[in-house]
Amino acid sequence: MTRHRITGLLGALLLAAGALAAPAAAAGAPAAGATPPAEFGTDWHDPLTAAPPVERPPTRSCEVTLAEAQFRDFTPYRGGYAPPTACGRGAWAKVVLRLDGKVKGRQYDRLGNLTLGGVEILRTSTPEPSPDGIAWSVEKDVTPYRDTLSRPQPVEMLIGNVVNDTYTGVIDVKVTLTFYAAEGRTPPADTPDQVLPLTTPDVTTPRNTERLLAEVYATGSGGGCEEYWYLTVPDAAPYSCKAADGPYREVRISVDGQLAGLAAPFPTVWTGGWSNPFLWYVVPGPRAFDVQPVRYDLTPYAALLNDGRPHRIEVSVAGVPAGQSGWSTPANLLLWQDHGRQVVTGALTRHEETAPAGGTRFTPAPAPGGEHRLDTEGSHRLTVAGHLDTSHGRVTTTVTRAVRNTSAHRWTEGEDRDALTAEWSDEESVTRGPTTTRTRRAYTMDGATTLGAGDRLRTVLSLGDRADTVTLRGGRETGRTRLDDSYTGDASYTANVPREQRHAVAATTAHYRLYGAAAGDGCYDRTVTSEQGTVTVDRRRC
Repeated sequence: MTRHRITGLLGALLLAAGALAAPAAAAGAPAAGATPPAEFGTDWHDPLTAAPPVERPPTRSCEVTLAEAQFRDFTPYRGGYAPPTACGRGAWAKVVLRLDGKVKGRQYDRLGNLTLGGVEILRTSTPEPSPDGIAWSVEKDVTPYRDTLSRPQPVEMLIGNVVNDTYTGVIDVKVTLTFYAAEGRTPPADTPDQVLPLTTPDVTTPRNTERLLAEVYATGSGGGCEEYWYLTVPDAAPYSCKAADGPYREVRISVDGQLAGLAAPFPTVWTGGWSNPFLWYVVPGPRAFDVQPVRYDLTPYAALLNDGRPHRIEVSVAGVPAGQSGWSTPANLLLWQDHGRQVVTGALTRHEETAPAGGTRFTPAPAPGGEHRLDTEGSHRLTVAGHLDTSHGRVTTTVTRAVRNTSAHRWTEGEDRDALTAEWSDEESVTRGPTTTRTRRAYTMDGATTLGAGDRLRTVLSLGDRADTVTLRGGRETGRTRLDDSYTGDASYTANVPREQRHAVAATTAHYRLYGAAAGDGCYDRTVTSEQGTVTVDRRRC
């Protein structure tokens, strides 16, 4: 992945900084709670997140290897998949994907994806390595893709990479699926009846669809300024990353040309981000290893789509300059069918959209050496509703979604100081029959990178990923879940000197809290803190 100007100037240096690393998994690596060194040396801990592992039921399990490959270039791995037969035939309690990776040498962070029968089931990125090698793992609950997993499928995986005399890191991965049988008191999971990849805009859905979700793995990455879309500025402002309308972005989905859903993109920071890989060697930012899809409830459009004809379902990212690449938006449709009827009819009854509001205001530096400033505001709201006449009666679904973004970007001439304070909110309410689910998502970013006296580069950054979900039935609360995933980091080193003179230091903390039904026993709370690559705190509460 490329960098904006500060990282562009120092990119080669930062890759060389990666040559300081050695894998913590090796014999003699420092354990959690060890006393950290005064500065980075040649040994630090493997990447570690504070997120919870995927819960597994206590039933029979079967493991299948889905992909095993070394990525040196942009050649995808291609293989085949067949479901196991010893743990049930499709009616599983849970299916867990696990990626185990290792890489050594010098390498940038790279974006990867895995598809099964054309359905994307994993989007991920990689950590930056040490010369002796690091290892990491990613877990994901892929049970919702049961329909795809229940049949033999072609497998394709790609982690685009460049290996040459400078960038020597070959990315070695193995991906497995573990299937857990539904038996005893453990029932089969409630999953969509069909999963359709949105490989072309023209889609024909089953005529008895009674619930329809779309998921979009939206990522701004892969080169150019859209990797740092939240830092872009209008053409009139003196900054290296331009976008005519500034940094406001919105992921939209439309049906036959009509806006059907909107969402705020998550501001992912990859493991080379903000000009300072020392921030991420041990603790990555939220979602960096598990890129979660944006989900839209398109059930109000099911009656329109159930007519047996093809319809156009398209994804776009508002705010991206015309003709500019940098966003990837693979999408899947998840469908539930009414098995009591061959055709489900109904109508789209409501579509209310407010005009997108907001804009940018550029304030030039008041004096030489001062800070330029760009203030951005943006918001948008959409409500859609429709009913379906199903075999169990008429069901009305109403979806309301409102997004908002505010940010203040400050930088000096030459961008020796580059700072951003930003907030994104994404509020959604879905009422289906007597049940209402309300979700309030909030993403935050507050940080600055400074190249100061003596070429000392320092980055101070905090990130937040929060969501509150409440479920009501007949107006009474029946469930609540709260997520609070936060990251703070402070890292500095001396640029433009030999490796042994960089004197790099970093303190990072990830704190992941999850309360409610999604946390299994109702509570998960873990804190991971590192200093100079040593894990000094790994604390679990609850």
